[in-house]
Amino acid sequence: MTNPATTNTYPSNRFSIAPMLDWTDRHCRHFHRVMSKNALLYTEMVTTGAILYGKGDYLQKGDSEHPVCLQLGGFATADLAQSALAGKERGYDEINLNVGCPSDRVQNGRFGACLMAEGELVGDAVKAMHDATGLPISVKTRIGIDELDSYEFLCDFIGQVAEKGCDTFVVHARKAWLSGLSPKQNRDVPPLDYERVYQLKKDFPQLTIALNGGIKTLDECETHLQHLDGVMLGREVYANPHLLCSVDQRLFAGQEKILTHFEVLEKMYPYIEQQLTNGSYLNHIARHMLGLFQGMPGARAWRRHLSENGHIPGAGIEVMKKAASFVSES
Repeated sequence: MTNPATTNTYPSNRFSIAPMLDWTDRHCRHFHRVMSKNALLYTEMVTTGAILYGKGDYLQKGDSEHPVCLQLGGFATADLAQSALAGKERGYDEINLNVGCPSDRVQNGRFGACLMAEGELVGDAVKAMHDATGLPISVKTRIGIDELDSYEFLCDFIGQVAEKGCDTFVVHARKAWLSGLSPKQNRDVPPLDYERVYQLKKDFPQLTIALNGGIKTLDECETHLQHLDGVMLGREVYANPHLLCSVDQRLFAGQEKILTHFEVLEKMYPYIEQQLTNGSYLNHIARHMLGLFQGMPGARAWRRHLSENGHIPGAGIEVMKKAASFVSES
């Protein structure tokens, strides 16, 4: 899907920022959008139960976030279709189904990575969501689960889901162990197998295949994009967000000036002031910005000052400015 906010000829999922539970909220997404106009942003995974029966507003987003994808967790086709429709009504540009999370809580709800063993069900869910919304529907998956980790198994799963109309897959290039490893260990312990994802693109050339897992630099992104349609970064973007400032030029042939670290901060001030007026606490926003000055002199003092003062009731822009005063360009 092409980003409606730009005139570039690349699909937005050429570069995306991974859905990360407890992190990629609306404040985080606004911060990331300041640095890249083209990256596809994701919500945290939101369960169908939360959307349909929860008391909170789990679909909050800002007008500046487009293109933005709502990631859903669930297995019941009717619930997924209804949740996807709710996402469309709130203005999300596409819907993604989580078939990659290995946590016990997710498994107990019969969604996430365990759904790799139920390709027909996943395909039916994709079709139901598309029929309900008309939006692009993608699937985020692993390359296998437990002992179901052969290339043939992966191809069967992709084929079953693609037959029902899914043409975009984001593949975390690790298998998932549904027992014996924590979610954190499942992000690091199973070995990466990029070649398997490359082969998937060769065998399914008509599909859009994006790669997730272990990518840390834009140089690596460019290498993977020689073989695949897209790349997805998660933790590295969170630890070193300023790399997003080069994404539009490097990966989307953008002509805009690359923002400096301090220019990013200046562009965040109006948003922060608006959100504080609306009742947010400074640390709700500042926690996503702790890595902004990563690698620069004074970055540690920046992080410490925000961490120690951002949560204090009434903390405002002056706390950000004081924290920034500890940082120097060289």
